[in-house]
Amino acid sequence: MNTLALLLVLASSLLHATWNLLAKRTKGGASLVWLYDILSILFYAPLVIVLIIVQHIHLNLIFLGLMFVSGLIHLAYFLTLQRGYRVGDLSLVYPLARGTGPLLATIAAIVLLGERPTLFAIAGMLLVVSGVFLIAGGLRLFAKTHNRQGILYALLVGVFIAIYTIWDKRSVSIYLVPPIIYFYGAIIVDAVLLTPYAVRHWMDVRTEWQTHRLEVSGIALMSPASYFLVLTALVFTGVSYVAPFRESSVLLGTLMGTHLLSEESGRARIIGACVLLAGIIALAI
Repeated sequence: MNTLALLLVLASSLLHATWNLLAKRTKGGASLVWLYDILSILFYAPLVIVLIIVQHIHLNLIFLGLMFVSGLIHLAYFLTLQRGYRVGDLSLVYPLARGTGPLLATIAAIVLLGERPTLFAIAGMLLVVSGVFLIAGGLRLFAKTHNRQGILYALLVGVFIAIYTIWDKRSVSIYLVPPIIYFYGAIIVDAVLLTPYAVRHWMDVRTEWQTHRLEVSGIALMSPASYFLVLTALVFTGVSYVAPFRESSVLLGTLMGTHLLSEESGRARIIGACVLLAGIIALAI
């Protein structure tokens, strides 16, 4: 993995962990997603307009179709993630989702994109699985019932992460859709699809904005920026490198959950996050 891709993904990880912390502090749900989609569209409109003019970008039907499907996948991901945060701890849902996502994405990249793992990559997969198991509670998973909903939603989020990673990789590296324009289009799709819900639940939207406007604004800035960086790295770097390295945010998310939100089982989850991080590094060697 070259230095530029590494720096892009590490910066993305910091932004990703931070906006997830902000999301945990809100009520969550579709109202939150619609709000930060709308704000993201407004915040990044000047940049997108400049890029379209300067780079003479023409949005053909193929580009628009790729954006539309990406928007659907990301919407499913965001809504499932918000539901997971409502029923589970950040330091459980976040690392479990972010740990299983790259593992599944790497397997999909091998099968669908023809990427070939090294022995380090195979060892890394085993470490990732072990780290995820430790973060999620280890053997206590089989004894504790109140975490099961959070676990199920976290695993489902991991599936969506793998799906959008493979889809978006093909879009920006094979079809050469400009990364920022591509994800901006996906955000517009999300906002349009959620608008009927927002209209019907306008009081919820209004309450979310009145009580968490700073958090919503922060998410609207950091969430797209985080993924813009990842998409840029995916243009010239394989999924089996980028997807695992994204999960350096897992350790940050676990630390934030245990120290800033006072969530339980901090030590065990941090140990698991370190094991997971070792697997991530091995996957990318």
